[in-house]
Amino acid sequence: MVRIKRGKAAKKHKKHLLKHAKGFRWGRKSKFKLAKDALAHAWEYAYRDRKAKKREKRQLWQVKINAASRANGVSYSRLIHALKQNNIELDRKILAELAENHPDIFKKIMEKISQ
Repeated sequence: MVRIKRGKAAKKHKKHLLKHAKGFRWGRKSKFKLAKDALAHAWEYAYRDRKAKKREKRQLWQVKINAASRANGVSYSRLIHALKQNNIELDRKILAELAENHPDIFKKIMEKISQ
């Protein structure tokens, strides 16, 4: 049988992993075994936190909307319910932006749902 050599593939694999480990501290940036382990954890955390980031953003938007709506005399849940009843399709991200940076427009929306 013919001998199969994997030197090129192994070198490419190591080079690829070490490229991703750039910026890591201590030996994890240069030693393949340590880099491989560190990257496994890093990619796991990155995957998990991409989901968590969405939850955290939504929570932040809810807090901003609640603060602005309570300043106008309505609770968050009643505001969201009234928006759905009046077929005003603004998502929480946009409502939070309006509440924080454009309170006059947010107030007009509040007036619209109270009618």
